[in-house]
Amino acid sequence: MKTYDRIIQESLQLFNEHGERPITTNHIAAHLGISPGNLYYHFRNKEEIVYQIFLMYLEYMREHLRIPEHRLLEPDDLGRYLDAAFAAMWQYRFMFYDLPGLFSRSPQLRDDYHSYVKNELGPILAKALGQFAAIGFMDMKPTEIVPLATNTWLVVKFWFAFQQTIHPDRPISEETGKIGARQVLSLFKPYVKPDYLDKFEAIEARYRNS
Repeated sequence: MKTYDRIIQESLQLFNEHGERPITTNHIAAHLGISPGNLYYHFRNKEEIVYQIFLMYLEYMREHLRIPEHRLLEPDDLGRYLDAAFAAMWQYRFMFYDLPGLFSRSPQLRDDYHSYVKNELGPILAKALGQFAAIGFMDMKPTEIVPLATNTWLVVKFWFAFQQTIHPDRPISEETGKIGARQVLSLFKPYVKPDYLDKFEAIEARYRNS
């Protein structure tokens, strides 16, 4: 692996384990066994490393939350989307512990993040919910779609940080995401039509062992 890629990958690991704020470029260089000068050859500062990690997060989200072009969504896609969303939150969790701090130090990250949420993520979530309604999986009014999409994103986005707040002595893990998936499903359940309850409960069952 090239040094550039190693810096990004190992920085992601350090940020996730210790938080982004206390980790300096010197910590990253020492962890990699390279000189600070070598690191600065590839990145001028830590914010540039964080931004490249953010771009990896965007690429993951765009790939895994894409709406299929040649078919309508099916109920099982709900579980697939939840798995992908919480996997992303786990893999890039440090970003969501202190988003305002990251934004204050990187205006480019702030602007690109807000642009993604407004122009891509929001419309994708709304379109997915609209398709679930169109196939008869869920019964919701058009005016209910955006609020439900927003509430869904709020739970996913802040779930790990919320768990750290209410259970400070309990280590979070990927399994914590399964509890979050159950929380999201509780938002959806009132909208599920009776004919699809068995299918919905089968999706719920995937997360009940956590």
